[in-house]
Amino acid sequence: MSAAEILGLLEARGWSLALAESLTGGLLADAFVGVPGASKVLRGSVVAYATEAKSDLLGVDAKLLADVGAVDPAVAIEMAVGAANVFKADVALSATGVAGPDTQDGVAVGTVFIGVLTPRGSEVVELSLKGDRAEIRAGAVAGALATLKTALSGDSQEFRA
Repeated sequence: MSAAEILGLLEARGWSLALAESLTGGLLADAFVGVPGASKVLRGSVVAYATEAKSDLLGVDAKLLADVGAVDPAVAIEMAVGAANVFKADVALSATGVAGPDTQDGVAVGTVFIGVLTPRGSEVVELSLKGDRAEIRAGAVAGALATLKTALSGDSQEFRA
């Protein structure tokens, strides 16, 4: 599903969108802002590349970051919650992972966690991507779009309150 289709689904529901990204470095926001009329739905995006930025800007628990590192399912959810809070959005999408070339905090290159928060609940999807740095980053964006599409379609079995 394309960013344009997702924006259409959100607009039809009257829901706004916020983004929080790390390894994608703005590519996720770019996927949405490239769509004419995105401003009807997209409230904003935070690129929290440094670990401390996740805490300082998005409110991710500093102890959690110290304990598990920046690439973890709980961090992905806290990033999404933080983005929703910062931008007062109904829906939030986050991406944190390792694009390479080196592992991070013992986490393998290509490991990505996508966090989604909607009025129905939250979800985390883990991706194991292959390729070079650019391919992993592009794959993370594609995975994030697919995850949000599934959440909005109500097809997800993973949602929990």
